Amino acid sequence: MNYQVLLAHFPKITYARYARLKAHFFNLENLWQAELDDIVKAGLEENIAFEFLTWKDKNPAEKIFENLAKENIKTVCLDDPNYPKLLSEITDPPHTLFYRGILPLDEQPSLAVVGTRRLTAYGKMVCEDLVTPLASQGIVIVSGLALGIDGVAHATAIDVHGTTIAVLGTGINRQNVYPEAHKNLSQKIIDCGGAIMSEYPPGFGPSQYSFPARNRIIAGLSLGTLVIEAPIKSGALITARCALDYNREVLAVPHAITSPTGAGPNNLIKLGAKLVTEPNDILEALNLQTIKQTVPIDKPTGANETENKILNCLSKEPKNINQIILESLLDSSIASSTLILMEIKGLIKEEMGEIRASF
Repeated sequence: MNYQVLLAHFPKITYARYARLKAHFFNLENLWQAELDDIVKAGLEENIAFEFLTWKDKNPAEKIFENLAKENIKTVCLDDPNYPKLLSEITDPPHTLFYRGILPLDEQPSLAVVGTRRLTAYGKMVCEDLVTPLASQGIVIVSGLALGIDGVAHATAIDVHGTTIAVLGTGINRQNVYPEAHKNLSQKIIDCGGAIMSEYPPGFGPSQYSFPARNRIIAGLSLGTLVIEAPIKSGALITARCALDYNREVLAVPHAITSPTGAGPNNLIKLGAKLVTEPNDILEALNLQTIKQTVPIDKPTGANETENKILNCLSKEPKNINQIILESLLDSSIASSTLILMEIKGLIKEEMGEIRASF
């Protein structure tokens, strides 16, 4: 029986408390036989030790493992050879990880991609353009399953048949996957060969402290952290600070100086983060010479003169339909119908009411 997994279900078991108990009892099976005095001698506060004994009596081991099996949840502990190597190197690694899906191999390079929930069209576009070639070449994309940039990063990796890992601030049982809007996305991540994971046991709900704490895992799993878009006060910047603490690379996408959601990455760049404008900047920063450098995609040509007129006035920068009509000198009805056909063909993308080229 894995007593470390059992201990991970106790709500008050921090890494520091785990380390003290492990050092004192060595074999955690002994902890399950211990009395209050012995647990206090191990370094647990008396009230916490009493809470543990009460919790242990109310939560039979058989029931705990039955719940894990029912949800198809697997575990990996810090002293397990399958525990992610990069994560084991941080100062406060989770002693137990709960996960559904497949853990990536240590040989697979990984990149954390994080940002604000209130993304702009620019942030979405940049996230897709950077993640697409990286994920398609085997770089594991790590993020937090949140709305906004996190969700775009996961979905983009899936779209190119890449691997992505979502680290949650809740339990990973189906009922507790958070946010609710991304439950389907979490299942797609698993179905496509990735994983969702957490240090919190099944049944653990959202809390004020759990999301900032999970950010250290996102940074710890990754060679570097890329901040796409974030205001000055953002959880994404907590992840970046963790990456710095762990001596990992911090990368950031530049924004207009007037952009409130770009203030975070702009400030990181001022402080020395690697400025990223293309995927090759990331490969260089992470020292991934063995990965083929990304090749720019040629600008496509339309099927007729009308489509080409529209393509000639489009770029990665989104434009509204009135701008396109004005610049292409096309009749509004012709431009509108042509844009619909071009979107079906995949030549353009409409995002938040604006249109950009998809190359």
